[in-house]
Amino acid sequence: MNSGRLHGKRILITAAGQGIGRASAIACAKEGAEVIATDISLGLLASLAEEVPALQTEILDVRDTNAIGALARRWTALDVLFNCAGIVPNGSVLDCSESDWDLAFDLNVKSMYRMVKAFLPAMLERAKVTDGASIINMASMASSIRGFPNRFAYGATKAAVIGLTKAVAADYIKAGLRCNAICPGTVDTPSLRQRIASAPDPVEAEKNFLARQPMGRLATAEEIAPLVVYLASNDSRMVTGQALLVDGGVTI
Repeated sequence: MNSGRLHGKRILITAAGQGIGRASAIACAKEGAEVIATDISLGLLASLAEEVPALQTEILDVRDTNAIGALARRWTALDVLFNCAGIVPNGSVLDCSESDWDLAFDLNVKSMYRMVKAFLPAMLERAKVTDGASIINMASMASSIRGFPNRFAYGATKAAVIGLTKAVAADYIKAGLRCNAICPGTVDTPSLRQRIASAPDPVEAEKNFLARQPMGRLATAEEIAPLVVYLASNDSRMVTGQALLVDGGVTI
């Protein structure tokens, strides 16, 4: 039974076509939010719209500043922005080329800068007449909170996301805007399945992912989505500048 605790809120989510973004779009819509689901894939968005016809969909490449600006002009007065888009590059510092590093930061960090900069002015105006606004950024426990092998560029980007989050939170706390980061553990998503499948030994790769989970299983995207709903809702009015772990005990 859904409580409708996001009724009247307009929420934009990036990378909403699959994984945590998709689960969060569905959960927010069920709680009464007006959801704008964005993704680079038209096919994934079409599938999502079939499942939840009430939400709006928009094609968006979060690396395209002009496209982001155009979207911000069409969808003003957001209550919530969930920056979920990202990639998981593999390897150590010796495996990481400058182009790998640049792509990781462009997609995992600079995209959030672009999105926040484009949507923040209207969010601040709306926050003056509502209970406030919320920005949610996707970070990770992997290497940003706890070090893991072969996550050099990924960990660096997710640590940067936490820093970006705290800076935005500190700058706009008095203006009614909250900003928090979510730090999931290992989540069973299409992205993870692709990484497992591309490993030299997929069976061993899956065993290794499971072995680092004290609960003995991977999280599901649907287990991360409730935290997105919480941070989007008025229930979290006193929460800002935080990196919230949902990792099944990995970082205990």
